[in-house]
Amino acid sequence: MNKVAAGLAALLMWCAANAQTQTQAHVPGAGDLDETVKVEHGALRGVARDPQGVLAFKGIPFAAAPVGALRWKSPEPALPWEGLRDATRVGNRCLYNVPETGLGGRVGEILQSEDCLFLNVWTAAKTPAERRPVMVWIHGCGFQFGTGRDPRTDGNLLAQKGVIVVSIHYRLGVFGYFAHPELRHEGRLSGNFGLQDQIAGLQWVQANIARFGGDPKNVTIFGESAGSQAVSQLMGSPSAKGLFHRAIGQSGSSLQELPTLTEMSMRGAAFGTAVGAKSIAELRLLSTERINTAAAWDFIGGAPMVFFPSIDGHFLPVKMDTVFQQGRQNDVPLLAGYNKAEEFAFLIERLPHRTAAEFRAAVQNLLGAEKMTAFLALYPSRTDAEALTAAGDLLGDIRQRAETWRWLKLHAQTGKSPVYGYILAYQSPYSPVASHGADMPFVFGNLVPQFFAPRAAAPGPADRKLSDQMMAYWVNFATHGNPNGPDLPPWPEYRAGGAMLKIQEDGSFAAGPPSDRQIARFNLLDGFLTSPSLGQP
Repeated sequence: MNKVAAGLAALLMWCAANAQTQTQAHVPGAGDLDETVKVEHGALRGVARDPQGVLAFKGIPFAAAPVGALRWKSPEPALPWEGLRDATRVGNRCLYNVPETGLGGRVGEILQSEDCLFLNVWTAAKTPAERRPVMVWIHGCGFQFGTGRDPRTDGNLLAQKGVIVVSIHYRLGVFGYFAHPELRHEGRLSGNFGLQDQIAGLQWVQANIARFGGDPKNVTIFGESAGSQAVSQLMGSPSAKGLFHRAIGQSGSSLQELPTLTEMSMRGAAFGTAVGAKSIAELRLLSTERINTAAAWDFIGGAPMVFFPSIDGHFLPVKMDTVFQQGRQNDVPLLAGYNKAEEFAFLIERLPHRTAAEFRAAVQNLLGAEKMTAFLALYPSRTDAEALTAAGDLLGDIRQRAETWRWLKLHAQTGKSPVYGYILAYQSPYSPVASHGADMPFVFGNLVPQFFAPRAAAPGPADRKLSDQMMAYWVNFATHGNPNGPDLPPWPEYRAGGAMLKIQEDGSFAAGPPSDRQIARFNLLDGFLTSPSLGQP
């Protein structure tokens, strides 16, 4: 199983949710903000204000349905509607094809569709004039899976803290990142349709969020895993300039090597051949089911036809690492970090490690013989037991930690905006491993079962305290571009010698850079992460 195959298989085990639909009725009147709001395409009726004062508007179309002739085209404006549109249920989940096992429910029971460009808004503003900070959530799951409907990332509790929360759906996999030689002749298009959807969602926020009491001049994008990679892509995309003003990345960036559009186009042409289509026109005539079936995820064999972001020359003009090295990124305050045990969710991906000799041979094949002396000094693997530990450490460093560190480092070096980093090592009976994704329930305040420990203990006072602190940090950053605030342990700027906020195993806080050994490991991997030998997220 290759790196993408194994990584997506691991991600799949904790990515899934449900969906949606629509209806109609009457237009709201003026006055204080209530569950009826008029946006540029029509009027909405959302979920009435709850006892905590939060209104929710769900399943709002921010672009036209990318179906039929609009499949694999840039998002177009949403169609206006008459009357009052029901906005009480989350919109369709963007389509993907996965086995039924591992989802906690059958795929057939979850409403998913190519018609999926919807977003959700949570607001506790009393009037449209309040101009509250806005936080736009971009979900993760390898650009292949996932949804804005996830019990961990419901925006209600964050909205109670004084921000407006928006979550967006974006096209995934073969529908979101497909490329093909013929698409180049249709205009300035790329394979990055999922990224374009995110940009369209941010454009909708600029045009409409003031009607919900939000401030379009104070928008923070935040995401986890692939969502964090998307945040770095938006920072590196000229097309997103001015659409957001702060950025938060949780576990990952796209400063590792991405394939070129040519490479993705060759894969798209092979996909067309595999399904018997001789042109884009014929591919667009194929049913949703036919396309989705051909792009099925296979746990055992991987996904030879997987599609993901590429350097397209327009939305992503050059490699993200180059953008940040040259200071060409959208220069906004950045808060980013990683979890101590990122690798726990991806252990299937570890290099062969049945014996120390096997592991060292695999490393040499991956990194090259010239790096082995330095590698063995930083990842001791003289014995089989050491090799087991080293295999996990290397995996977590390559997948999330090193690329997040490089993102912080380069933005601090070439940008002018404040930069803040964190390391989450917290453990408790509720959250027994600081695994990939462990931070999300704490950031949103939704202490639902952790995906990697579904039968662990219920959250306790220490978990709730940490969640309150993390929510406060995130909201402070979204509000002021600085996470610090009253009654919170001080968070140093990263520029102070690479200082980061360390959330310790027991929930206490410390400040300082990672260990010298870990920084040396990150530096060792820099060349590998940005070389064509990686070539995939």
